[in-house]
Amino acid sequence: MQQRNSGNRRPSGTDGSDFSYRMVVDNRYTKVAKGKSTLSKVLVVQAVVVLLGVVDILFTLLNKEPLEILAAASISITLISIIIGELGRKRSRVSLLKLYMAASSVGILGSIASIAQLKATTPLLVGLSNWETDKFDLLKIACVSVGLFVQIFSISKTTSLIGNMSPPKRAS
Repeated sequence: MQQRNSGNRRPSGTDGSDFSYRMVVDNRYTKVAKGKSTLSKVLVVQAVVVLLGVVDILFTLLNKEPLEILAAASISITLISIIIGELGRKRSRVSLLKLYMAASSVGILGSIASIAQLKATTPLLVGLSNWETDKFDLLKIACVSVGLFVQIFSISKTTSLIGNMSPPKRAS
């Protein structure tokens, strides 16, 4: 830590004579706090996207259609990874944050594979006559697209957070 510069302003609650003893918080710790806050918001957005996927699966089951195993598995993996990410964020555990990045990446890749499988089995956007089934397919595609964007943002923020949480490298 470095000592605070003696600027023109006097800190509140002092007479100004203790300026040389005041310390400044290292920039790395401020970045960690901001990174944790940002990751918290990203996890909430990711949870909302997963809930939309759960709603889609519930509608599929209510319409007595067969369950898409790959979609359900990828949503489950992503939900578990969000819980792991939140634990890693709260407890400042780098290993949990790395596990979160890996598991959520597997989850989004599974979602992309389920969309590719969906597109291979049913032609999308053939016409407006199948609007009832197409709108659920469009919802799936939109959820996966938003999920992919959030995943890319999440990986960049989590990597930055991990870099700031780790002790700085010493030059030898």
